[in-house]
Amino acid sequence: MRIGILNSGGDCPGLNAVIHGVVGAADQLGWEVIGFRDGFEGLLPPGDYSVLKPKDTIGILKLGGTILGTTNKGHFAAKVGKGDIAEVPPEIVAKAKQTMEQLEISALIVVGGDGSLTTGLQLYREGWPIIGVPKTIDNDLSATAFTFGFDSAVSTVVDALDRLHTTGESHKRVMVLEVMGRHAGWIALWGGIAGGANVVLLPEIPFSFEKISDFINDRDAQGYHSTLVVVAEGASMPDGNIVTIDANCAGEVRLGGIGERVAARIGHLTGKDTRACILGHLQRGGSPTSLDRILGMRFGVMAVKLAAEGAFGRMVSYQAYHVDSVLIEEAVHQLRLVQPDSELVQAAKAVGICLGD
Repeated sequence: MRIGILNSGGDCPGLNAVIHGVVGAADQLGWEVIGFRDGFEGLLPPGDYSVLKPKDTIGILKLGGTILGTTNKGHFAAKVGKGDIAEVPPEIVAKAKQTMEQLEISALIVVGGDGSLTTGLQLYREGWPIIGVPKTIDNDLSATAFTFGFDSAVSTVVDALDRLHTTGESHKRVMVLEVMGRHAGWIALWGGIAGGANVVLLPEIPFSFEKISDFINDRDAQGYHSTLVVVAEGASMPDGNIVTIDANCAGEVRLGGIGERVAARIGHLTGKDTRACILGHLQRGGSPTSLDRILGMRFGVMAVKLAAEGAFGRMVSYQAYHVDSVLIEEAVHQLRLVQPDSELVQAAKAVGICLGD
C-alpha cells in the first residue's frame, strides 16, 4: 500500500513530528509513504514529491517547520474570510487526481488548519481517500482539545515576556507585546498567565482603554511602576475595528499593528513611557517543545491507523488525554474560543490580571 502526506497552510513547530509518526507507523505495516512538497501544489502534474523512508526522518523531531515545505497560496482554494469558503476549481482537482492515480495513492493525509481541511473535505466529497490532521498554533478548533504547535508558541510568548519584564522594570515602562490569535485568544491568555503579564487583551473580551489606564495608574500608586500588556492580534479596538496590515490581500486579511495602537493610547492616557513589540513569526519558528513533538507524532500514528481502517473523511482529534478521530465536516468552521466566564479567565482575574473589561 502507498499513502501520501502533505502539509498545507502556515507552518508551526511539530509538523516534522507528524511526518515522523506517519513514516514510522507506515513502515511497520510495510507501506510506502509519498511526501508531496509545498502542500496541495505538489499534487499538480508532473508531481513534486519524494519517497519518505524511516532514515529520512531521523533527527527531524527537533526541527521546526516542515521538511516537505508548505504554502497558503497557489492553485488550491483556501478560506478567504471568516465563514467564506471558495472551492477548488474542477480542472485543478482533475489534474491533481491524475497524480494520485498514477502514483496509486491509497490514502492522502492532509496536515493543515481550517482552510486546508476545508479543501480536504471538498476532495473527500469528490471521492478522494482523505484523512485530516489538525494544525493551528491558535489552538482554536473545537474538535480537538489541543493542536501541536500551540505549546511551542506559548513558550515563545513566555520567553519574550520574561525578557520584556526586565527592561520594562529598569525604565519603569509599560511594555506591550502583540501575539498571534486571529479569532481566539488562547496564545495570549496562556502566554500572559505563564509569563506574568499584568494586562491581557483577547478577541473574545471587549476592552476599554480607560479601564486599562486606571488599572496601570493604580499599580503606579502601589509602587509597581512597570506593566506588561499582552494583546492578541485579532483583538478588536474599543470602536469595534480590527487592525490590519493589508485588508485587500488574497485570502484572509493580514492582521497586525494593534500593539502599536494600544501602546500609543495607553501612553497618552497614563503619561507613562510605553513601548510595543510584535512577536510575529517568531511564534511559528524554532524547535517544538517536548509536548508538541509527542502530540505531533501521536497524530501521525493515528492518521496511519485511520488509513489502515479505511476511515476516510475523518480528522485526528485529541480529547481527554486520548488521540482519536472525528468527521472532518464536524471539525471545520467550528472554532473553540475563550469563554469570558471560563475557569481560566476567572483564575487570571483572581491573581490580579486585567482583561480590560
